[in-house]
Amino acid sequence: MDYSSFPKHNVLCIDMRSFYASIECVKRGLDPMTTMLAVVGDKNRSGSIILAASPALKQRHGVKNVSRYFELPKDPAIYVVEAKMGDYVNMSMQITKLLHHYVPKEAIHPYSVDEMWITVDGLEELYGDAHHVAQMLKDEIYDTMGLTCAIGIGDNKFLAKVVMDLYAKKTGIATCRYQDVERLLWPVPIEKIWGIGKQLTTHLNRMGIVYLGQLANHRLDRLQKRFGVIGEQLY
Repeated sequence: MDYSSFPKHNVLCIDMRSFYASIECVKRGLDPMTTMLAVVGDKNRSGSIILAASPALKQRHGVKNVSRYFELPKDPAIYVVEAKMGDYVNMSMQITKLLHHYVPKEAIHPYSVDEMWITVDGLEELYGDAHHVAQMLKDEIYDTMGLTCAIGIGDNKFLAKVVMDLYAKKTGIATCRYQDVERLLWPVPIEKIWGIGKQLTTHLNRMGIVYLGQLANHRLDRLQKRFGVIGEQLY
């Protein structure tokens, strides 16, 4: 596909790893990456939802953010703390202020309390290419706040977000430019792509579309006939 006419920017998608749990670890002087910690809404209710689990807790016991308090294993090494939403919002604001040191406010686009896009066009002469900028921001967030993050780099928000979800959460930083789409994204099952939910996945699977490459190569008129405007957006 010819992408030469497409807008091209240096967009970073920054996702704070296990944000709530990591903040609670840092508050207690604990390592967010090795400590097993769960954040719950109410410690007095056994059915309370686990709002966040540290990476070590997820890896060792398979705890998920949708698990319930009573489902936690009886491991004395697990810290259980109640959520302090004010602290998390404040930390999110501190991260945004840090980013303001490098780009104007209009270049920062919050997606949630722990995830945001930042457009870093024009920073090459000062700090190097987009990967160097991402590494610099990643290091500074860790050095000043003790928090780790994953960063996806792309020509637009979609590419930055998807490569962050699929690759950067494992490697720390990952890049997907237009020319990388066929290699990095087309082999991916559609249900793993940001913006495609379970219901839409079911409909696409019934059309024989299982992987993103099949969606990219499907006939546009058939997608439009089946899904209307959504079909064109998918294409």
